[in-house]
Amino acid sequence: MLFSLDYRSRLPIYEQLYQNITRMAALGALAKNEQIPSVRALAQELGVNPNTVQKAYQLLERDGIIYSVPGKGSFIAEAANALSQQREQAVEKLRDAAGRALDCGLSLEEAQNCVKEVYEGGRPAVNQQEGSDGHD
Repeated sequence: MLFSLDYRSRLPIYEQLYQNITRMAALGALAKNEQIPSVRALAQELGVNPNTVQKAYQLLERDGIIYSVPGKGSFIAEAANALSQQREQAVEKLRDAAGRALDCGLSLEEAQNCVKEVYEGGRPAVNQQEGSDGHD
Protein backbone atom coordinates (compact mmCIF):
# COMPACT_ATOMS: atom_id res chain seq x y z
CA MET A 1 0.00 0.00 0.00
CA LEU A 2 1.45 3.33 -1.03
CA PHE A 3 1.22 6.23 1.38
CA SER A 4 3.03 9.53 1.21
CA LEU A 5 4.40 10.52 4.58
CA ASP A 6 6.40 13.64 5.26
CA TYR A 7 8.62 12.90 8.23
CA ARG A 8 9.61 16.58 8.44
CA SER A 9 6.02 17.80 8.62
CA ARG A 10 4.60 19.29 11.79
CA LEU A 11 1.55 17.10 11.18
CA PRO A 12 1.90 13.91 13.24
CA ILE A 13 2.44 10.67 11.33
CA TYR A 14 -0.85 9.21 12.59
CA GLU A 15 -2.70 12.25 11.19
CA GLN A 16 -0.92 11.86 7.86
CA LEU A 17 -1.93 8.18 7.77
CA TYR A 18 -5.49 9.12 8.66
CA GLN A 19 -5.61 11.66 5.84
CA ASN A 20 -4.00 9.30 3.32
CA ILE A 21 -6.41 6.45 3.99
CA THR A 22 -9.43 8.75 4.08
CA ARG A 23 -8.41 10.39 0.80
CA MET A 24 -7.78 7.04 -0.90
CA ALA A 25 -11.14 5.71 0.27
CA ALA A 26 -12.95 8.87 -0.81
CA LEU A 27 -11.38 8.75 -4.26
CA GLY A 28 -12.10 5.06 -4.70
CA ALA A 29 -8.43 4.02 -4.71
CA LEU A 30 -9.36 1.76 -1.80
CA ALA A 31 -12.51 -0.16 -2.59
CA LYS A 32 -15.45 -0.63 -0.24
CA ASN A 33 -14.80 -3.65 2.01
CA GLU A 34 -11.17 -3.85 0.87
CA GLN A 35 -8.88 -5.11 3.60
CA ILE A 36 -6.12 -2.76 4.68
CA PRO A 37 -2.78 -3.93 6.08
CA SER A 38 -2.56 -4.98 9.69
CA VAL A 39 -1.17 -2.48 12.15
CA ARG A 40 2.07 -4.43 12.46
CA ALA A 41 2.51 -4.90 8.70
CA LEU A 42 1.89 -1.24 7.88
CA ALA A 43 4.13 -0.05 10.71
CA GLN A 44 6.93 -2.26 9.41
CA GLU A 45 6.37 -1.13 5.81
CA LEU A 46 6.49 2.55 6.80
CA GLY A 47 9.18 2.20 9.43
CA VAL A 48 7.04 3.69 12.19
CA ASN A 49 5.96 2.57 15.63
CA PRO A 50 2.92 0.24 15.60
CA ASN A 51 1.28 2.52 18.19
CA THR A 52 1.31 5.30 15.57
CA VAL A 53 -0.55 3.14 13.06
CA GLN A 54 -2.92 1.89 15.78
CA LYS A 55 -3.83 5.47 16.69
CA ALA A 56 -4.61 6.28 13.05
CA TYR A 57 -6.73 3.12 12.72
CA GLN A 58 -8.64 3.98 15.91
CA LEU A 59 -9.47 7.43 14.55
CA LEU A 60 -10.45 5.97 11.18
CA GLU A 61 -12.76 3.48 12.85
CA ARG A 62 -14.22 6.13 15.14
CA ASP A 63 -15.04 8.26 12.10
CA GLY A 64 -16.54 5.42 10.08
CA ILE A 65 -13.81 5.30 7.45
CA ILE A 66 -12.83 1.73 8.32
CA TYR A 67 -14.37 -1.08 10.31
CA SER A 68 -12.74 -3.99 12.09
CA VAL A 69 -13.72 -7.64 12.13
CA PRO A 70 -12.23 -9.49 15.09
CA GLY A 71 -9.76 -12.10 13.90
CA LYS A 72 -9.99 -10.89 10.28
CA GLY A 73 -8.59 -7.35 10.21
CA SER A 74 -9.64 -3.87 9.19
CA PHE A 75 -11.61 -2.98 6.07
CA ILE A 76 -12.67 0.14 4.17
CA ALA A 77 -16.23 1.24 4.93
CA GLU A 78 -18.58 2.78 2.38
CA ALA A 79 -16.64 5.22 0.16
CA ALA A 80 -19.51 7.71 0.25
CA ASN A 81 -19.29 7.77 4.04
CA ALA A 82 -15.53 8.33 3.85
CA LEU A 83 -15.95 11.21 1.41
CA SER A 84 -18.69 12.76 3.52
CA GLN A 85 -16.54 12.51 6.64
CA GLN A 86 -13.55 14.04 4.89
CA ARG A 87 -15.58 16.94 3.53
CA GLU A 88 -17.20 17.67 6.88
CA GLN A 89 -13.83 17.73 8.58
CA ALA A 90 -12.34 19.92 5.87
CA VAL A 91 -15.14 22.47 6.24
CA GLU A 92 -14.74 22.46 10.02
CA LYS A 93 -10.98 22.97 9.80
CA LEU A 94 -11.34 25.67 7.15
CA ARG A 95 -13.84 27.57 9.29
CA ASP A 96 -11.54 27.28 12.30
CA ALA A 97 -8.57 28.50 10.25
CA ALA A 98 -10.62 31.39 8.86
CA GLY A 99 -11.64 32.40 12.37
CA ARG A 100 -8.03 32.34 13.55
CA ALA A 101 -6.94 34.31 10.48
CA LEU A 102 -9.62 36.93 11.18
CA ASP A 103 -8.52 37.13 14.84
CA CYS A 104 -4.95 37.80 13.66
CA GLY A 105 -6.03 40.59 11.34
CA LEU A 106 -5.63 38.73 8.05
CA SER A 107 -7.75 40.39 5.39
CA LEU A 108 -10.37 38.51 3.41
CA GLU A 109 -8.31 39.05 0.27
CA GLU A 110 -5.18 37.58 1.88
CA ALA A 111 -7.15 34.56 3.10
CA GLN A 112 -8.71 34.04 -0.32
CA ASN A 113 -5.28 34.25 -1.94
CA CYS A 114 -3.98 31.54 0.39
CA VAL A 115 -6.88 29.24 -0.45
CA LYS A 116 -6.47 29.97 -4.16
CA GLU A 117 -2.77 29.06 -4.02
CA VAL A 118 -3.56 25.70 -2.43
CA TYR A 119 -6.24 24.93 -5.01
CA GLU A 120 -3.84 25.80 -7.78
CA GLY A 121 -1.24 23.40 -6.41
CA GLY A 122 0.94 25.71 -4.40
CA ARG A 123 1.24 26.38 -0.73
CA PRO A 124 -0.19 29.44 0.98
CA ALA A 125 2.30 32.18 1.65
CA VAL A 126 2.71 32.78 5.36
CA ASN A 127 3.46 36.48 4.95
CA GLN A 128 2.55 38.69 2.04
CA GLN A 129 5.20 41.16 0.91
CA GLU A 130 4.71 44.64 2.25
CA GLY A 131 3.22 46.94 -0.34
CA SER A 132 1.63 44.15 -2.37
CA ASP A 133 -1.76 45.11 -3.71
CA GLY A 134 -2.85 41.46 -4.06
CA HIS A 135 -3.48 41.67 -7.81
CA ASP A 136 -2.29 38.91 -10.12
